[in-house]
Amino acid sequence: MSLLPDVEIMTIGDELLYGQVIDTNSAFMGQELATIGLRVRQISSVSDRADEIVTALDLARQRAQVVLITGGLGPTKDDLTKHVLARYFQSELVLHQPTLTHVEDIFRRFNRPMLDVNRQQAMVPANCEVLFNAVGTAPGMWFDDAGTVFVSMPGVPHEMKYLMTEQVLPRLQTRFQVPPIEHVVVQTVGLGESFLAEKIANWESALPPNIKLAYLPYLGGVRLRLTGHDDGLPHLRQRMEALLPELRATIGEYIFAEGEIKLEAAIGQLLLERGLTVGTAESCTGGLLAHKITSVPGSSTYFRGSVIAYHNDIKMQELGVLPETLAAHGAVSEATVREMAEGARRRLGVDVALATSGIAGPDGGTEAKPVGTICLAYADAHQTISRQFSFNRGRQLNVEYTVTMSLNLLRQNLPVEVKL
Repeated sequence: MSLLPDVEIMTIGDELLYGQVIDTNSAFMGQELATIGLRVRQISSVSDRADEIVTALDLARQRAQVVLITGGLGPTKDDLTKHVLARYFQSELVLHQPTLTHVEDIFRRFNRPMLDVNRQQAMVPANCEVLFNAVGTAPGMWFDDAGTVFVSMPGVPHEMKYLMTEQVLPRLQTRFQVPPIEHVVVQTVGLGESFLAEKIANWESALPPNIKLAYLPYLGGVRLRLTGHDDGLPHLRQRMEALLPELRATIGEYIFAEGEIKLEAAIGQLLLERGLTVGTAESCTGGLLAHKITSVPGSSTYFRGSVIAYHNDIKMQELGVLPETLAAHGAVSEATVREMAEGARRRLGVDVALATSGIAGPDGGTEAKPVGTICLAYADAHQTISRQFSFNRGRQLNVEYTVTMSLNLLRQNLPVEVKL
């Protein structure tokens, strides 16, 4: 078995160094490389200066056997990557006719005039292997030079993702004879990483040597990813899946799905299976909860609508919250969100409803109800359940945590019977 190559990711562009654009490409590439068993050893960001790009290439060659480059392949004068690569690999730019035909087809479909700078997108170093970019105008370029693979891809995220998944990853697996690897993912919500690790410590310690566990936290939950490396024995994936019943017995209340699925999609499947409809009454989340639910394809089957009741007048007029409830307990209270959820069920004609109210910040808090105080409620035909949390993680995170906890409240209390 050959040794796996070290991988370096290099992003090119002044906009990254100035903080004008956030580098999401490196995170995606690192995650995708991990799925085939390759590990990123270094991530570098380089300006749009030719000499600095060359220096970065020299350094990367010393550290890694695979260098993945994004950025600098656009049609403008500051996009220097392919010109630098042509000189670096002692080549010249030549016309790649299949790419030119592809670019011409794109402009024809959009009924736009094609400029000379757009034709330049089809110019590539003569000694590269062109990677066809079906979703954009700039092709990828693969160089295999003195044992090191250099791959240049566009910085536009959806174009890079296409090239990575469709072309780069399969080629790397073949080029370096990457051994088989399996991943099993368990999705959890409602318990922090350290508490989760403590609960499953014995289970983790008993894992076979060729199976490793990674904790991948996200807002409000943790993805548990088992990675199994080939040990010469058959049925690796089945052996990994055989480890899950004990995990479910330990933390089953926090597991919402297995596999790469988001919480809102997993809940959508439950609603579909049980024939239930849902609606929301939102104050502090301002529609984000409804947006999350409706981000799932096919959600129109089970989502009826939302009332965004930011002002107390709307809470009373549209949701039937009692004036005396607001006077006695305030808008941010379990009493109020309970009436909001019940009112949403009536107003929207749904089987289950969620309600949110809180002090997202940065101001508006009091000693009794500081910033980050959040109240949630769930209502169905048989029960209304409310919860109060204190997040205080900044306005945006407070709102996002509220959405996650609301979805989890729905998951935990959704009627199990199928509606006829």
